[in-house]
Amino acid sequence: MRKLIFLLFLFHTGFSQHRKQTVLMGSVFEFVVIEEDSAKAQEYFKQVIEEIDRIENLISEWRPYTQISEVNRQAGIRPVKVNKEVLDLTLRALNYWKWSDGAFDISIVALDKVWKFDGSMDRLPTPEELAYSIRHVGSQYIEIDTLNSTIFLSKKGMKIGFGSIGKGYAADKGRELLKNLGVKGGIVNASGDLSTWGLPSQQAYWKIGIADPYRSDRILKVLKLKEDAVATSGSTEKYAEIGSKRYSHIIDPKTGWPSSSLASVTVYGPSAEFCNYLSTSLMVLGKKKGKKLVKRYPEYQAIFVKTRNQVGR
Repeated sequence: MRKLIFLLFLFHTGFSQHRKQTVLMGSVFEFVVIEEDSAKAQEYFKQVIEEIDRIENLISEWRPYTQISEVNRQAGIRPVKVNKEVLDLTLRALNYWKWSDGAFDISIVALDKVWKFDGSMDRLPTPEELAYSIRHVGSQYIEIDTLNSTIFLSKKGMKIGFGSIGKGYAADKGRELLKNLGVKGGIVNASGDLSTWGLPSQQAYWKIGIADPYRSDRILKVLKLKEDAVATSGSTEKYAEIGSKRYSHIIDPKTGWPSSSLASVTVYGPSAEFCNYLSTSLMVLGKKKGKKLVKRYPEYQAIFVKTRNQVGR
C-alpha cells in the first residue's frame, strides 16, 4: 500500500538555497539546503542521498537482499535476526496498528496479488480470492523478540512492507543527518512526505502548498512551517479502474477492499513518519472516526478531502 502525495508546491527564494533532485526508493526526492558555499551544499546532498539509500537497503521489500525481504521469505518458517533500526521501526508500526484499531497494518502487502494499481486489472477480485489473501493479513501475527532482535511472521504467505511509512521515516532521518552536519535549514522532500527545519532565506517560514486532488490549479491550503513535517495519502492518482469505477490503492486491512469515502488526507506536525501513520489510518477510517484518532495527538492537524463518487464496499 503506497500512499500517493498530491502536488505539494515549495515556495522559496534566496541566493543561499541549493536544490537537488534525484530518484530514491522508487520516487523523486528533492533536497533543499541553506548554505552559502556551493561545494559544501553538494557534499551535503551526497551524504543525505547515501543515507536514504542505506535506509532503502534495510527496509525495502522489493530488493531481495534486504532484511525485510528475508523476513518475508521466512514467513511461517523461522525468525529472522534484524538490526536495531529495523526492529525499532517494526515495533513502532505495531504500535500504529494498535492505536489505529487495525486501520494501519504493514502486513497489508499480502494483498498485492489480488489488487494491482498499474493499469493491468480488468476485473474485481472474487470473494474467494479476497478471502484467501486476507487470511495472510494481520499484525497480530508479527512476533518480535527484542532480546534476540528477531522478527517472525507466524503465518506462511505473510509479508510486511514499509511503503506506508518508509518515505516519511527517510525524510525524518535525512533531516536529522543534515542538522547534525550543521545545515541551518532545509527540506527533505520524499515525493511529498517531507520534513523541514530552520528558515528559508529572507523568509520567516517555509511555505508548502497543498493541492486540490481534483483541480491541479487550486491550492487548498498553504502551510507555514519551521521544524515540521507533512504527509498526504490519497486515492485519485493511483487506482484501479474497472468498468466505470475507480478503486483506491489504499486498502482497508480488515476487509481487503479499497477505502472509499475520502479522496485525500494531509497531516502535518513534527514527524513525517508519524504523519504517514496518521494519513494512512485516516484514509481507511474515514472522516468521522479519523477526526477522533487525530484528536489524540494535539501536535498534529489533518486536512480531509471527500471523494466525489464513492466506490468500494
